[in-house]
Amino acid sequence: MTDLPVYELKRLFDAPPSLVWRTWTEPELVQRWYGPGVTSIVHKMDVREGGEWLHEMQWGGNSNYQRADYTEVAQNAKLVWLHGNTDADWQIMANPMMPDWPRWLTTTVTFTASGDKCEMVLTWVPHEASEAEIACFAASMDQMGNGWGKGMEILEEVLADLTA
Repeated sequence: MTDLPVYELKRLFDAPPSLVWRTWTEPELVQRWYGPGVTSIVHKMDVREGGEWLHEMQWGGNSNYQRADYTEVAQNAKLVWLHGNTDADWQIMANPMMPDWPRWLTTTVTFTASGDKCEMVLTWVPHEASEAEIACFAASMDQMGNGWGKGMEILEEVLADLTA
């Protein structure tokens, strides 16, 4: 059995977990930070076990569609979902820019109080992936922080607006 690569991002936010949770679960807030540098559109966000999040990112006349199927939701504490690229009809497909990218990733985001701040930890792990998909994911891990990092910077700005 292959050990799966795990991408992990930790961030300490100057806000309580309940507020950071809102930035991950309220469409109007998600659209402000998710997908930096693109127009971010939440088509559906049903945050509950068995619910789904349908998301589109637009840039330069192009669109990228993603679907998240929630598998665990613990209010203000934890979100777990299966995350995949889709076509415009929300059917899972290969990533058009990286054909060997995993069809599904297990995404886990935890929100833990640290005094009056929130430690957020995000992990991404290939789910039911082929060897080629696992290799592609592992080879891309060094660059994953670029997009997520920019998104987290914007998320900090959103939190600052909400606490002002």
